[in-house]
Amino acid sequence: MNPLKKFLFELQEVTLLIYASFVSLFSRPRYFGETVRQMDLIGVGSLPIVLLTGFFTGGVLILQTFPTLQYYSIQNEAGRSVATSLVRELGPVLSALMVSGRIGSAISAELGSMVVSQQIDAMRALGTDPTRKLVVPRLLALFLMLPILTVAADIFGIIGGGIIASGLFNQELNVYLNSVRAGLTTQDIIGGIIKPFFFGLIIGSIACNKGLSTTGGTVGVGRSTTNAVVVSSVWVIIFDFFLSKALQTILDLGRV
Repeated sequence: MNPLKKFLFELQEVTLLIYASFVSLFSRPRYFGETVRQMDLIGVGSLPIVLLTGFFTGGVLILQTFPTLQYYSIQNEAGRSVATSLVRELGPVLSALMVSGRIGSAISAELGSMVVSQQIDAMRALGTDPTRKLVVPRLLALFLMLPILTVAADIFGIIGGGIIASGLFNQELNVYLNSVRAGLTTQDIIGGIIKPFFFGLIIGSIACNKGLSTTGGTVGVGRSTTNAVVVSSVWVIIFDFFLSKALQTILDLGRV
């Protein structure tokens, strides 16, 4: 198939899946228990790796930027550089990529295994909608939990930057924290929280689509899992650019 046609076809499938999931929210049955279980798996299960990523990202930012800032005698603004970088971009994007690698692959593998073992066909035969039962709880859980994970990563990143600034560069912690408070604006925080909602939707919809469209037996499950991680990660990065520009325009208009 032509690559362009394949891309448009997959985009159509993902869009229809999101639409069907959204419509399913307003009618019964609703699987609250499954949604809570997925929130636990996604939120609590991903917390250690997200916190670790945020902590060391903040530490690396200070490690790389502090000498440069010190050269220009503006090292007191180190906290500002870490906070704005994390909250605006690195926190949402890195959290989404970590969750994509851990949860996106798991969702695709789980649904793909159900497809090749004909469990999805059995559900349809028994009158159960796979989208309502399997897709909606996972999309909703990612949509709700990824912003919380992002906030946690931002906080631990700022903490990591403060520890490195204080421990390696002997900067007073109060100076660092004052710089963080001065550097963050309401627009930065709003933008940093809005992005993960969209990223969660992207990761969940692509992973579910890849899983439900699995063909080729167990080999196809592995192929779908790999494609889910790669495609969702790429789309997170691409969509981040356009979303950043849109948020920048909207928030700047709101500031006027």
